[in-house]
Amino acid sequence: MKRPSNALALAVLALLYERPMHPYEMSGTLKFRHKEESIKINYGSLYAVVESLERKGLIEATERLRDGRRPERTVYRLTAAGDTALRDWLSELFSTPTRQYTDFEAALSLMPALRPETVRLLLGQRLEALERETAEYERQRGAGFPRLFTIEGEYQAALRRAETEFVRALREELERGTFEGTDLWSRIHELKDAGVGDELMPTLRAEFGELFAPPPGT
Repeated sequence: MKRPSNALALAVLALLYERPMHPYEMSGTLKFRHKEESIKINYGSLYAVVESLERKGLIEATERLRDGRRPERTVYRLTAAGDTALRDWLSELFSTPTRQYTDFEAALSLMPALRPETVRLLLGQRLEALERETAEYERQRGAGFPRLFTIEGEYQAALRRAETEFVRALREELERGTFEGTDLWSRIHELKDAGVGDELMPTLRAEFGELFAPPPGT
């Protein structure tokens, strides 16, 4: 059986591993534990995720509750298949690195579309934001929860430290003019400012050689 692919489904299975719950309680528990800081959670789709897990036989309804005039709430529990899926899925995530495609990495890969001085200024803004996030994390660190339930925050902090170091070093290279390829980068924007449109690539090919050769088969 193909397991679900989104982290919200994994969170639901993990919550039901603790105890049976209805979706409203699941939502409240995730919010109380600030799991939206680590898992991309769309609370509006929670019920659809629950229904999908039930169709797959990973969870099952146990009872329906009604409290006064509130809508009826269905309580779910983890099935044996769901317990196995949860353990297998978590084991895979812990043991096997996967390729992550971040927005910042995408921006870096397309960096030549902005001017060097623009990127330098934007990196300064990003550095300020990263430092604010670090200060806020240190202020709220732990928040009264056992480390068992906040360890993902430490991982985020480690990633943030690494990104901060990278951003600071890259910005400094741009400030000093020592970033490799800056001459080419600046030349691209000089040509664009001069109105070179369709002739941009042939011009760059003439100036910089095979670096701008057409892709094979084109």
